[in-house]
Amino acid sequence: MKYRLPALISIGALLVTIPVLAQTPASKQGAAKVAPLKKSAASAVPRLADGKPDMSGFWSNNTATPFERPTGLAAKEFLSEEEATKLETDSRDRTRASDVQKIEHPREVGDYNAVFKEDARWALPNKRSSIITEPKDGRLPPMTPEAQKKFAADQEYHRLHPHDGPEDMTTIERCITWITSGPPLLPSFYNNNYHIVQTRDHLSIVAEMIHDTRIIPLDGRTQDVVPQWTGNSKARWEGDTLVVETTNFNGRRGWFGVPMVEGGGGKRPDAKMKVTERFTRTSPDILLYQFTVDDPGIYTKPWSGEIPMRSFPGPVYEYGCHEGNYGMPLILSGSRAEEQAAAKKAK
Repeated sequence: MKYRLPALISIGALLVTIPVLAQTPASKQGAAKVAPLKKSAASAVPRLADGKPDMSGFWSNNTATPFERPTGLAAKEFLSEEEATKLETDSRDRTRASDVQKIEHPREVGDYNAVFKEDARWALPNKRSSIITEPKDGRLPPMTPEAQKKFAADQEYHRLHPHDGPEDMTTIERCITWITSGPPLLPSFYNNNYHIVQTRDHLSIVAEMIHDTRIIPLDGRTQDVVPQWTGNSKARWEGDTLVVETTNFNGRRGWFGVPMVEGGGGKRPDAKMKVTERFTRTSPDILLYQFTVDDPGIYTKPWSGEIPMRSFPGPVYEYGCHEGNYGMPLILSGSRAEEQAAAKKAK
């Protein structure tokens, strides 16, 4: 049986589960130490010597809240306390049920069991029913007609050439990018942790997954002009909010929420993408993260979202994805063996 990602992975599904890539286990400290938000007396936000709010610390965007609003909630932008509690309970039950699935089907491959996943998942502190805030329905806007055609062509290419070479495997399988790397910074089913270090001149964001680090100048200049997987960022202050604009993506990350391959040739749509992020430390234990994605190469209009990120004690351990990625050579060697067997049978 060939190992392959589904031909189409929805963004909502990607934020809940992603096929196993045979990497080494990473830390679960975010799930264990990030407690539900509790109401507390207002206190001063930490600041640096220059008076700017200090974003430094360990932060988690782990949440049970879906990326897109479920169609059944329609125009319900916010959840009640009871609905939020049910969302958390249902999310944890699904995670634990994945272990039952493994017990009942021990030879099944393609997904992590509950040992790897975030068991303690919380509704967003603001009780929103989705991470997306714009459009108002909480759903991604439609793709452009051109993007729909390109997407279908890429999917067909991947169907015909699943594992001809490394380039035909996704950037997730190759330990290059993950949805949590950003921008925008979005949660997955585990390891939703970040270490932010701020100085007078720079802000660095270390993402646990794939251990990517973004270094963002705070004086308005870009860090580099060379296209990057996570783009080139520049920042400015608007009062106590740090606004980060990122462009110049290398065009190889793929369709947003759908890890793509390079084998089809040509640039991927994210080469035209601009992401605007807003970081506001609203309290010592909350970092409000807001973002807008303007991607005319894919979507008919921009879309936005927000996540109040919770602090946790840390640390964030290295996620040794490349070092432990035995999946890629095994998948490729398995495909070569299948080809040889098919050729032998044909004779």
